[in-house]
Amino acid sequence: MGPINDTTGGRPDWAPPVLRGDRLEAGLRTLELEVRRRLDGLLQGNHLGLVPGPGSEPGEARPYQPGDDVRRMDWAVTARTTAPHIRESIADRELETWVVADLSASLDFGTALCEKRDLVVCAVAAVAHLTRGGGNRIGALLSNGADSVRLPPRGGLAHARNLVRKVAELPRAEEGTRGDLGQLIDQLRRPPRRRGLAVIISDFLGDTTWERPLRALSARHDLLGIEVLDPRDVDLPEVGAVVLADPETGRQREVTASALLRREFAAAAQQHRTQVARALRQAGAGHLVLRTDSDWIADVVRFVVGRKRGWSGAAS
Repeated sequence: MGPINDTTGGRPDWAPPVLRGDRLEAGLRTLELEVRRRLDGLLQGNHLGLVPGPGSEPGEARPYQPGDDVRRMDWAVTARTTAPHIRESIADRELETWVVADLSASLDFGTALCEKRDLVVCAVAAVAHLTRGGGNRIGALLSNGADSVRLPPRGGLAHARNLVRKVAELPRAEEGTRGDLGQLIDQLRRPPRRRGLAVIISDFLGDTTWERPLRALSARHDLLGIEVLDPRDVDLPEVGAVVLADPETGRQREVTASALLRREFAAAAQQHRTQVARALRQAGAGHLVLRTDSDWIADVVRFVVGRKRGWSGAAS
């Protein structure tokens, strides 16, 4: 694990709380308060902003705007008013959300303000808050690569708190344990579940064998992919000799971080991120990126507001 900046006075107030050891309890309380303070009222009792795409129940008709899906055209209103109208749709009254949380060894890493696994906990807390209430339920599939935990979907604040705690308390796998995100996603399809929202949280490093099961999942569920990144996932520091390690295989290699190697590393990382974004897009998934060196709640807010504007037809 890389060094984490936790010096007194040097930690910004938006940094995730420390969620390990004897600071876990206080960290979870701080996380809940921060999520509620900054996300309360964001959706105003409406989870449309989080679900990628419109719901399934018919809503109000409104004038057609450039970029609207013509398949939603309301021909009866259009004929009556002589102006093009579309029929909006609203989300189902009760939402069932499943979170797939990847906590394999590559997430036990952080060189900025936290480890990537801390951001996974934060992302789960945000999703649980944004989908809570109104009879909604949330469940989870958690895996560290060696062991998996399934939490059945339930509603209520107590269940949401327990779910976030289970994510934070999931033991770390031994170094060299390889996770299988594709297999984890595939577990969500069996047995078939009622239509809902599936949220996949991972750093999506390695190959994209998860793409096929994700596409299969999209046939029944709305999808959201939350990509968790650290600066060292995309750039090498200018530090001379550096040891590169793959925590999921245990392999290490010492290299000299020359200008050429840094450029090649950055290009390869960007190519992989582009591939991940394309795979999520082709599966019809929303794509939210959280970084260990960025205000993660502000990133969540921007994403949700952008989804709401996109769904309503407002200009982005």
